[in-house]
Amino acid sequence: MPSSLNERRPDHVVALINPTSAKGAGAKAGLRAVAAMRAAGIDVTDIVGRSAAEGEQRASDALLKNHEAALVVVGGDGMVSAGLRLLTAEPERVLGIIPAGTGNDTARSLGIPLKDPEAAARVIAAGEIGRVDLGEATVGAGTSAEVVRRFSTVLACGLDSKVNDRANQMSWPRGKRRYDLSMLMELPRFKAPRFRIRLDDRELDDECMLIAVGNGPSYGGGMLICPEARMDDGRFQLTEVHKISKPALLAIFPKVFSGRHVTHPKVDVHHAAEVELRADGVSCWADGERIGALPVTLRTLPGALRVFRPAPAA
Repeated sequence: MPSSLNERRPDHVVALINPTSAKGAGAKAGLRAVAAMRAAGIDVTDIVGRSAAEGEQRASDALLKNHEAALVVVGGDGMVSAGLRLLTAEPERVLGIIPAGTGNDTARSLGIPLKDPEAAARVIAAGEIGRVDLGEATVGAGTSAEVVRRFSTVLACGLDSKVNDRANQMSWPRGKRRYDLSMLMELPRFKAPRFRIRLDDRELDDECMLIAVGNGPSYGGGMLICPEARMDDGRFQLTEVHKISKPALLAIFPKVFSGRHVTHPKVDVHHAAEVELRADGVSCWADGERIGALPVTLRTLPGALRVFRPAPAA
């Protein structure tokens, strides 16, 4: 699949800024990125909502007024999710990303500069556009509670989702320390669920500590949970961590930052274009947001997203 379709500086962008990303860094990054895009000759409509819902609605209204405008999101992977929601019905509109969150794994996978809003803005101004895959997750299929959500990085469930469920009920501490504390609280009581897994035309039945389904390789700010995942190959990588002692799990954990955890005998790697996960009492999270309770059906959407990205190396 070609990584670049055309090169043309956008004339107009709608910039949706999350002012609360990374303890307020999102607002500062937004100001710097907007200034850099305007200096490059781009007309920018910048939007800072008083709430996430208000910001998305105002961005939607602005996009309806200009069908040629690109959408730029300023924040972390949660803001990328907001961008995917806004573009669901407009697959040809282009997304730009100014990474200003805690994780920034979508930007990391695409090679967009981190911690440098001006450099990320220059990627948009250069106008290099690529197509990448998305994942689509469906929970509650065929019911009134059906939820369909697109994601760009990793969907995870098991211990990961238990930790996320607890962390998002806590008001203190803030940032990554909240997840560290949640892990310490959840791990002693955690019991590996039994998962029924369908991978295209294969079926598995295993007790697992966690399962991660990657459209991209990393989550959690660079943890390479699915190191073989690529955003342009039309399939997921599924990383399956089998039931294991908690001390052994803690010993494996540091290897996730290099992707070497997949060499452990209790870790299996699979590839599939469609995945179905079933387990009792287990939720799933993707791009840092809760999708819902299992069962969940996942499918790849090849080339579903047009995105500004750095030009490929010569």
